[in-house]
Amino acid sequence: MSNWQQVLAHYAHNVEQHFDELKYKLHYRLGGPDPIKIVPYRGFGKQGRLYIKGRVLEDKGDTSSLDNDNIWDNLVDTYKRMESDEVPYARLLVRFDGQEQEVVADEEGYFEAWVTPPRPLPADRLWHNVELKLLEPLSPRQKGPVLATGEVFVPPADARFAVVSDIDDTVLQTDATNLLRMARNVFLSNARTRLPFPGVAALYRALHAGPQGDGANPMFYVSSSPWNLYDLLGEFFHLQDIPNGPVLFLRDWGLTENEFLPTSHHDYKIGVIRRLMDFYPELPFILLGDSGQEDPEIYHEIVTQYPDRVAAIYIRNVSRNLKRPEAIRALAEKVVQARSVLILADNTEVMARHAAEQGWIAPAMIPGVQVEKEKDQAPPNLVEQLTGQTQAEEAPAVVVRAEEESGGSAGQEGPLVTVSGPDEEAVHQKVMDGAVEAAIQDAGRQETSRPPAVIVQGTRK
Repeated sequence: MSNWQQVLAHYAHNVEQHFDELKYKLHYRLGGPDPIKIVPYRGFGKQGRLYIKGRVLEDKGDTSSLDNDNIWDNLVDTYKRMESDEVPYARLLVRFDGQEQEVVADEEGYFEAWVTPPRPLPADRLWHNVELKLLEPLSPRQKGPVLATGEVFVPPADARFAVVSDIDDTVLQTDATNLLRMARNVFLSNARTRLPFPGVAALYRALHAGPQGDGANPMFYVSSSPWNLYDLLGEFFHLQDIPNGPVLFLRDWGLTENEFLPTSHHDYKIGVIRRLMDFYPELPFILLGDSGQEDPEIYHEIVTQYPDRVAAIYIRNVSRNLKRPEAIRALAEKVVQARSVLILADNTEVMARHAAEQGWIAPAMIPGVQVEKEKDQAPPNLVEQLTGQTQAEEAPAVVVRAEEESGGSAGQEGPLVTVSGPDEEAVHQKVMDGAVEAAIQDAGRQETSRPPAVIVQGTRK
């Protein structure tokens, strides 16, 4: 953001603050707030340190979806979520294992707390409860105390890795690059009608369970969507059986001192991922995203800053026409230098087979990913049937690796196109010469219009 925009945002933020102060003074003189609720967001932690975040809001009632909800019901529920009435500067009591501390929410009602457990946490428990109580303000329209319980995930000592995944167009079909379609999905759909990418839930369950099938690797989901959608996303994850207790990092869409709207996905997501990688320095990370927005640029920076910590990067690419080929090329170059691996694919099964080959998931989970992928793929609608735009056949795989061709498969049926090299330098040169873009645009074009899977891998660590 330019200097003049920052100055303007700063003044606008100050004006909004003064307006909010007058609004709330008038609101309380006229009888005070409606019933209040505490909305805790699932937190994360480790032995000796827990983090919890939440928000204090006026309670507008339940917005959970029903099977028979229509477009109007969805629109009303979305309005309730987006037009939230925060309770600014609320005071709360945070209690864990007999210890208490007070925290104060900010002007938008958000609060956070770091908790230091007084004793070692039980090794056989993944989720730990943090009790929350509202101290003030108290609504005259509400009987009894305002209480809530937050949940904090602590990875077990035998966790193999952590997973960080984007949500929009990686887990959830959002069409974030098309404003009209994205608005339709956000405002006119609900948790029961939103669609996952085929097979993604089974893949994430496999990653969470690890190579033996009984693990609990931490899963973190990062999105630039507003926190107002937290309950919808939580309900969607539950309905789709995506690993229990997703930890969702969303963001405040209110006016801030630095920007009018949260248009900078890049800095926000990098800040969240760095925070997680610094908090769990002993764990390697697997990153998942899509090629439609800024994930390639974001993950390029993460690999640059943490070259020995990124085990793999999976990018969902659904088009032969890369929107930002330079970003993909730069990411591929950095992956080769860091001796990590980059997989670009529109097929979740390709990702699952690669993860199984690396020993990150149990091979027995692959058939489940395939079955769920087929179940999740919606049948062609009437327009697609009339125009002949039915499901395309599987695309071929393209492998770019710093090894001689091994004849292995990337997990897809059909021809296998391999771009290989004897060492890291040779693969790096091919990437710089445009091998990845050429493979995506041309490989298997005669068989299908769908993009191939591309694996870029440096010398194995």
